[in-house]
Parts: sequence; structure tokens; C-alpha cells
Amino acid sequence: MIHADYLRPGNLNDALHALAASSFKVLAGGTDVYPSHNPSAPQMPVLDITGVSELCGIELQGHAWRIGATTTWSTLVRAQLPPQLHGLQAAAREVGGIQIQNTGTIAGNICNASPAADGVPALLSLDADVELASVRGIRRLPLQQFLLGSRQTARDRDELVTAIWIPHRPDARSAFLKLGHRRYLVISIVMVAAVVEIEHGVFRHVALSVGSCSAVAQRLHALEQRLIGQAANSQTIGGVSASDLAVLSPIDDVRGSARYRTDAALTLLRRAIAEAIHE
Repeated sequence: MIHADYLRPGNLNDALHALAASSFKVLAGGTDVYPSHNPSAPQMPVLDITGVSELCGIELQGHAWRIGATTTWSTLVRAQLPPQLHGLQAAAREVGGIQIQNTGTIAGNICNASPAADGVPALLSLDADVELASVRGIRRLPLQQFLLGSRQTARDRDELVTAIWIPHRPDARSAFLKLGHRRYLVISIVMVAAVVEIEHGVFRHVALSVGSCSAVAQRLHALEQRLIGQAANSQTIGGVSASDLAVLSPIDDVRGSARYRTDAALTLLRRAIAEAIHE
């Protein structure tokens, strides 16, 4: 049995064996961990994975993009990536300020499982899978299945999120839009992400996600299917209506009412589709 208040393993194998032997709070960027324990330090042993080099980096492997778990938002912003991932890069620019982006990680954002997590809608619209590793092996889950609710995920105690996998769509274009009370450093009221592929002027592929309007960001599958085969123009976009957002369950809170969120989501959704078309 491993007994320690703080461990910083130098490789993935050591990290996984530590998790198998004892309970730890996993620490990467710490931008969610420390605020959640304010004003005290975490009250359980910490496993710092920032020294595990296998968990960092962005690369195209075959027909999928692999983004390592500890890849920071700043790294994502600076990377030379195709239009398919430009919406994710736009979301990365909205994650706090530059100091947060320099430290916060893509896996930390999804493991925190906040309804307002900036990275989640963009990743959902990219059909992202979450790779989880333990001494028992490796498994993958679609992001929608990984996120079980507000602050809840499908990660087992002995598992570590090691990567995000995104199917490569060379013809895809994407967009991300966020509404807050001010331009920067704000928790979102509504977020929208869109990924489209267009062939001969019509939608061949559509993926649309809305965040901050449910306990977990939601894909608009019915609307996506309705748009496929339609002309990729302003008339089609104008036909997107509030009824297409029925899957959402917005709440009233200090940032906005449920009705306001629904109205804003519809406006942002139309804009995001239009932006993705012209990406």
C-alpha cells in the first residue's frame, strides 16, 4: 500500500500503480482543484501528473487526433490545426485568462464536469472519446457517456484520463461562441459549438452542441439529422427554431433566466452554424 500526501510520478506506469494502491486527488493544472478546496488545501493525498510526459501533446494518429490529457489550453491555441478543430481552439481562448490557459488542461476541464466547462460543447460536436487507463487496461468512452451530470463522471477511482480522441474529418469546419456578462474571464451563460461538412452546397455532416443550458452540455441530434441534405444557406439557418432546443433544460440563476438562456442559445446556434459554413 502506498502512503503519501503528495506523489509526482515520472511515468504513466508509476502513476497507474499509485492509483491502484491508494486513493488520490489527481492534480494536473490545479485551476479547478485548488479553488474547489478554498481556503484549505485538498484533504486527501495528491497525485501530481504534470511529470508524466506521455500525457502531453497533440498529434494526428491515423484517422484520429490524439490530445494528451495534460495538454494545456495555451498549447492548443498555438497549435497549427485544421478548420475542423478551430472551434475547439476558439473555446480554448475562452478558458479564463492567459494564466489559466497556460496551466489548465483539457482533461482537467472535462473531469471537473462543470455544466459551464468551456471545452465540453466543442469536444461533443467533434464526437470526442475519452481514453481512460488503469493497471487493468485501457478503455474509451464517448464524452457524452463519460459526463454523468454536474461534477460527475464515469472515471473509476483507479483510472486516469490519458487522452482525448477526435475522429479526423479533413473536410469539416467548426465554430464556437460563448455568451457571458463581459467579454473575458467570465462563467458562460450559454455556449454553442458547431461542426459541419458541406458538399455541393448542402450539409453532408452536422454536429451541434449547447452548454450551460443543462446539467451536462447536450448534442442536438434531431436538428442535426434534419439539416443533413438541406442547403447550407441563410434560409436553412433561419429555419432553426426554439423547438429544436427541446432537449435542453436551462435553469434560472444569477447569470440569467431559463427563458433568456433559451433565446440566447437559439441566436448563438444560428450564428455558429453560419460561422462554421464560412470558416
